[in-house]
Amino acid sequence: MASLAEPPGSRAHSRSPARSPGLSPALGPSRCGGERRRAASDAVQETQVGPVDLNCTIKLLEDASSSDLEDEQLKVLKKVVKSFENGLPIKDLTQIMDILNLCAEKVNEQEAFIEPVCELIKLCGLPFQKKKLSDEVNYSAAVSKSIAQLGCLMRVPSSRVRIQICKCIISFYKMELPKKLLPGYQPTSANYKIQMAELGGLAETLVLSLALVENQLTEKLWVLKALEHLSSSGVNCRHMMKAQAASRLCLYLNVTDPSGQLVFRSSEILWNLLENTSKEEVVNQVSSLECIHALKEAFVDRLINGFRHSDRQLRNDLLVIATLVAENSAASMIESGFTMLLIVLATFTEAKIPNPLLKGLKLTYSYEDFEMKKLLFNIIGIFSKDPHAVQLLSENDVMPALLDYVKPHKKPGFHDWSAAQYEELQLHAIAILASVAPLLIDKYLSCQANTLLLVFLEWCIGQDPFFGQGNSFHGTGGRGSKLAQMRYSLRVLKSVVSLYDDAVSLNLCDQGAISQLLDILKYTANKLEQKDDAILLEIQANIFFILSLLCENDVHRKELFSYEGVDLLIPFIQMDPKKLHSGLGHNRLLFSALDCLWSCVIGCYIAEDYFLEQQGIFLLLDLLALKQKNLCNVILGILSEFCDNPKTIIHISAWRGEKDQTAAKLLIQLWRQEEMDLGVQRDRYGRIADVKRPIAGSFQKEQEVIPMPSSCPSFAIVEISENIRAKLYSLLCKLGFENLPGLSSKDFVTLAIIRRYIDFKVGEVWSEVCAELREEFRPIGSDEEILKVISEVSENIGKMVTAYQTEVLENRHQQDIQEEEKTYTQIRAVHKQKEMVNKSWENFLIRTSNYEALKKAKRLQEKSIEASKSKSKTQNGAVHSTDIKGLGTTVGSGHLVTVGSTPSQLVEGPLANKGLPLKKIPYCEEALKKNKKS
Repeated sequence: MASLAEPPGSRAHSRSPARSPGLSPALGPSRCGGERRRAASDAVQETQVGPVDLNCTIKLLEDASSSDLEDEQLKVLKKVVKSFENGLPIKDLTQIMDILNLCAEKVNEQEAFIEPVCELIKLCGLPFQKKKLSDEVNYSAAVSKSIAQLGCLMRVPSSRVRIQICKCIISFYKMELPKKLLPGYQPTSANYKIQMAELGGLAETLVLSLALVENQLTEKLWVLKALEHLSSSGVNCRHMMKAQAASRLCLYLNVTDPSGQLVFRSSEILWNLLENTSKEEVVNQVSSLECIHALKEAFVDRLINGFRHSDRQLRNDLLVIATLVAENSAASMIESGFTMLLIVLATFTEAKIPNPLLKGLKLTYSYEDFEMKKLLFNIIGIFSKDPHAVQLLSENDVMPALLDYVKPHKKPGFHDWSAAQYEELQLHAIAILASVAPLLIDKYLSCQANTLLLVFLEWCIGQDPFFGQGNSFHGTGGRGSKLAQMRYSLRVLKSVVSLYDDAVSLNLCDQGAISQLLDILKYTANKLEQKDDAILLEIQANIFFILSLLCENDVHRKELFSYEGVDLLIPFIQMDPKKLHSGLGHNRLLFSALDCLWSCVIGCYIAEDYFLEQQGIFLLLDLLALKQKNLCNVILGILSEFCDNPKTIIHISAWRGEKDQTAAKLLIQLWRQEEMDLGVQRDRYGRIADVKRPIAGSFQKEQEVIPMPSSCPSFAIVEISENIRAKLYSLLCKLGFENLPGLSSKDFVTLAIIRRYIDFKVGEVWSEVCAELREEFRPIGSDEEILKVISEVSENIGKMVTAYQTEVLENRHQQDIQEEEKTYTQIRAVHKQKEMVNKSWENFLIRTSNYEALKKAKRLQEKSIEASKSKSKTQNGAVHSTDIKGLGTTVGSGHLVTVGSTPSQLVEGPLANKGLPLKKIPYCEEALKKNKKS
């Protein structure tokens, strides 16, 4: 083989008869025979008395004039082997490999060279010896090439040589230090040879050598053993894949081998290739019909005839490889009959239908058979993704076999799966059922699967004593409970309901699925109050999803949901916003609850009114006020639908958020935030900056006009569904644009744009139509005029809105100025009042401290009083003096009361009260008693 030839640049390749020692083109071989023999004799004598001269040895081996030097050559080779029996110096490795290549060429004619070749190869298995620490790096190129030449020596037609090469390679991984080292040398590091083998590509060469030992079983096993060691490295595995190692090894799986080692080692190397290289590349190599047939035959042989523990393990390993191959849609699994075999085997125990493919098969309840059962369930799930395999799944009773596990597990017998094993198989079967049921919906209904699942779910929330083991992947989170069973059963219902098949939905609802699902929801809600759990959250989200699909577009089912369902929905809408980012699934649960609200409540007046009574609109607006982009779209859609109920508008108008924020103000803030995200141009006051494209975002403006058919929506239309502006406009239209409370001038500026959203959107569409028309052809004059008028209409609306916005801002500015002036007037009045108070106090102090000032103030007061009197005199009327005699103050006097006393002569002395009868004062005896006690 060309790929097994010696690497270019080696001594064997550069050698030619004209360049051999003692041989020149001028003299020829006949004239130089004596010289050659003398040189060879000198070399032998030198080897006998001193250290080995490798160059002379190479010259001696290159001499091919006659056979009388064979003994001398063999003696020299023995001397070489003896000299390096404790290891090869790393600096002499290139010359040793040259000697090996020369000897390998002589093996074809002279078998006596087999022994020294094997001995030299054995020396390559010992640790190389170095003088300096840097030798490993300095000689790395030469060493890697020399080790690669070991694989090339597999071309030698000698079983001993080939086996010795394999032993040498294996010794790289079981390195033992020599008993004695050369003077001044030390062994290389333990992994040095392994690294050099990776660098030189030895593994690829060894894979190619398999073609040379195709008919020699012993040699083939040794090569596979060496490849098994090499395949522990990712670098070597990549080299092996270049030589199509996976397909070569897969074809060995059904080769006759009494020892069984061929299948074992081939499968082991395949495993290493799968683990250390690209899984897709390995699978592609073994996806041919021949490889899959070989894999199938090896699996069936171990399945029927394998009774040992190792046979069952190897059978399962082959099944895993088959599973990986089945994931490749290009694999010929169905054509080879492997798919049919595996499907029949998967349902063999449950269906209990004899099949000629499995004649003589006896399965036990051993751990290996348990693992095989799980692998078969897994491969059924893979086949369910292949449309061509669906018919085989239907014909081989896969549905009844899987439904056989949808029941509580009874106490295991002596010859049966253990409780933990049955639970694992049960959960795995139900998980696969979720993938298979939508494909075999007719079989699903004929087997009354809905009834079985609802009964099983009723058992899941029942009081029967059951403690889940929770040991398997599918049993995660279900230890000590039935949550795992509930989780996967609901996944099955979710998968079949998602088909929107009326027969499935009607069958479920007729059996009371809605009320039962609400009971499960209540059960899980009570569990969730104790501790947040991802399994419970998934169960609740799936229940909401199933209810949404069942109740959508059916008023009667919505009425069944209404009161109890709304009561259960409210707590989920009230969820703590901090939990939305917990990572447990609260975010998904909230979306499922909102979807359920949209599908199960809206459209049924009974449910809508009850939701409004429970202040549900307030809760939705509270969620909307969080301004989370992923929630806003859904909530706005729900609110828009709810506004068809007249009572909803009252609730929205009555809502108040933080800092007394109104719903209208919140919606306008969301509009501004959305425009900011879209990159819509606005000036510093929020007015329209581009009257030609007033609501176009930056991305929309970058789009080039591409003529499209009328069935394809333009970008202006697609953009409506990609943001929330259309929903905000719809909701504000239902609220009305007039008399909206709690808005600022900035809000009114934005509201003017929202109010004209439809006009602007129509203008965008017309702009796209005009641009497409101009791209495709040139309109005539009248059409051009019409298009111009249409474009001007949209632009004029933009200008009108801009003018209105400016007016709003100016009015607000004037209002601000008036309010500012009013505020300043109030401030001045306060200051003036303070000044008057201060001046009054100063005057008071002056009058108090200066008698002349007091008299002057008194005179001024009297003049003021006289001036205030009326000039006309009243006739026949009493005149009262305003002066108070003896008063020496100038401040205003208060009320003056003159008390007339009883004449003293009447009472015999001042204030006497003699001879008056005593008056009895009424009192409460009980109160008197209490006072005495106290």
